[in-house]
Amino acid sequence: MQASPICIPTDSMGDLRNLKLTQEAYTTLPDYLNNSMDGSTLEDSEKEPAKPRNKLQHRSVTSVPQEKLSQALTMAEKFIQEKELLKANKELIRCVALTRIIHGDGHWKLAQSFANLAHGYLTLQGLPVQAKAHAEAAKDILLNTVQATKSEEEKKEILGTLVTIYYTIGMAHLMQGTGRESYLNLQKVEQILREMQGLNRNEIPELKTSENDITIALGRACLLQNKLTLAVEYFENAINYITSMEGDTVPELINLYQDIAKAEQLRKMPERAIEHLLQAHSISVALYKKDSVEAARTGILLARAHAASEILQYIQAAEIYFVESLNAYRMTLGPDDIHTLSTVVEFSKWLIQVGNKQEAYDLLNDCFKCEEDTDLDLSEKMAEIQNLMGSICLAEGKLQKACKLLKKCLEIQNVVYGSQHKKTKETLELLNMLQRSRGGGGES
Repeated sequence: MQASPICIPTDSMGDLRNLKLTQEAYTTLPDYLNNSMDGSTLEDSEKEPAKPRNKLQHRSVTSVPQEKLSQALTMAEKFIQEKELLKANKELIRCVALTRIIHGDGHWKLAQSFANLAHGYLTLQGLPVQAKAHAEAAKDILLNTVQATKSEEEKKEILGTLVTIYYTIGMAHLMQGTGRESYLNLQKVEQILREMQGLNRNEIPELKTSENDITIALGRACLLQNKLTLAVEYFENAINYITSMEGDTVPELINLYQDIAKAEQLRKMPERAIEHLLQAHSISVALYKKDSVEAARTGILLARAHAASEILQYIQAAEIYFVESLNAYRMTLGPDDIHTLSTVVEFSKWLIQVGNKQEAYDLLNDCFKCEEDTDLDLSEKMAEIQNLMGSICLAEGKLQKACKLLKKCLEIQNVVYGSQHKKTKETLELLNMLQRSRGGGGES
């Protein structure tokens, strides 16, 4: 029975129909693999199987590398499960070398090994440059060397390898912020999956990535390109799939609700964005409790979303979520952690914006007591806190106190940024201006 053709994607979507895998054609092998040492061809060897000169020689040429490849594959899986990521990556590199020894440079199995290594660099180590380079090498082997196969099993393996290749390239571009290239490669993954749906369900190979992971990646690529409606559609599909399969309190849903909220915010749909962020926050609280870093992170996003609105009800909600997030960070990470200090600064800026300057000053003062004998914490956030406190005093006409705070700010900035940094120069200029005007008054 004749099998329906299966297309291998190339660099342009229009080329997807040009290269086919059929049962009538065999894989084209390089000449050096077609010719044996005694001059016979592969066709001759099919008529009469070649006999090894001796068992030891045959074993050294074929069996030993094959055994080592099997061991390397087993060890790679073992290290991945045990989270030994560097060891797993070394085994994947060994697999590439052994596959080249066994099959040569033009075999699809070498492309598969490169694809697996690329996927390892992406998912195990988060290295998009290396992942993309090895995935491109795998793609070149498949598209420029391997032409066709008669084996149904090989067809499935090759299609699965193509999914890994294009998904890895797409995700590498996504990590590097190049949305268009990411989207184009992930679209090819979608097209291959549609091609695979033409196979019987039991013939579809096991993939290194799930269809839902591909859907999520496409949503994020669309978000990066500002294709907001399409991004929302992908995210909704992914959320519906996860909730139907695993329930509505799965950790993965937290990031998805945040992604779809971001898309809705960019679409100028603040109410929908807040609804999604509420979902993310409720999952965080349910899974990790109210006083947790996870709940603090989702809470601060809710605070920002409410703070962006001028509705009184939302302003009150913004303050509630700012306070909850700040308390959670203080409880879990401590008052001097960068996340705690960043939340203090953000909350204080918002309080100043809505007219609560004294509340903002008190909040800032709680994390940095302005005593002359207090040792300075030399960090960017502490400089920013001193600057904000000085600005509040300046706005209220308390020039002497403002100068004192700004001097401490300048002292930190000189150490953290250097005297030639823009922020340091701005603070120095403001201080000089204040000192020139001090003769006119101002109360401490």
